[in-house]
Amino acid sequence: MAEYPLPKWHFRVDWGGTKIGFTEVSGLEVSTEEIKYRAGDSLESNEIKMPGRQTFGDITLKRGVFASDNEFYDWWNTVALNTIERRDITISLLNEAHEPVVVWKVKNAWPKKVTSTDLNSTSNEPAVESIALAHEGLTIQNE
Repeated sequence: MAEYPLPKWHFRVDWGGTKIGFTEVSGLEVSTEEIKYRAGDSLESNEIKMPGRQTFGDITLKRGVFASDNEFYDWWNTVALNTIERRDITISLLNEAHEPVVVWKVKNAWPKKVTSTDLNSTSNEPAVESIALAHEGLTIQNE
């Protein structure tokens, strides 16, 4: 049997709201800050480099706009009212049997920005809105 990379188009997002389909997820990134150090009495003129704190990029979720569906804005308004509702979010890349193969677990996410669709009278594309999430951690599990 030939081995192929997993396709990226079959995924599920459990975001703590109504079960809806998302068209795109981006920003699943983790990086480690670099710490440079050189002791004053070092015989070397160069610095040593050490790993520092981990940082996490904002995650963006995109979905189609539906009439009478204000879930993105309702969640965003918890921040505006100073009662921030944090959520743990699970993003799963699925196989052909709809089972998780790779799982990203996002810790304490909250909505940082909501972007409405653009409007264009000559377009025939669906309306898409997005929400940018700040969070406190991202773990990746290969099942």
